[in-house]
Amino acid sequence: MYYELDELDHGIIKMMSQDGRISFAELSKNLQVTEKTIRLRYKNLLDKEILDVVGIVNPIAVGLKAGAIIQMKVKSRSMQKVIEELKQIPPIRYITVTSGEYPLLVQITVKDQEKITEVVYAITEIEEVTDVNTIIQLDVFKNTFEYIR
Repeated sequence: MYYELDELDHGIIKMMSQDGRISFAELSKNLQVTEKTIRLRYKNLLDKEILDVVGIVNPIAVGLKAGAIIQMKVKSRSMQKVIEELKQIPPIRYITVTSGEYPLLVQITVKDQEKITEVVYAITEIEEVTDVNTIIQLDVFKNTFEYIR
């Protein structure tokens, strides 16, 4: 279900996207409303599953220095089955259906080139995957969780 965000909701989300530990007092000061209003809006954003507060890991700081985008072609009417099998491969952090020649795409972040190879081998073991195109990420210049500007 779609929820219409107002200016205050946008402000809360934007500020929390920049600093997830910002206090309600600081939010209320910057957004010029009471702390009680912030608390109620925050709870509403959580309840409606618009906002989720989590710790974001810096992959490089924990030794995950290699990344790849892997595109796949799959047998007709096998998309859901392949998606379920991909969900079971731990290094895969992102799965999406796309348009174009390769209708399925995953993204991985791992410690080294060998681990990328292991993941590609695991994907090619899925019987319904008919073709794979692997794009190695050489450098990342922007990776943000700011969806609201």
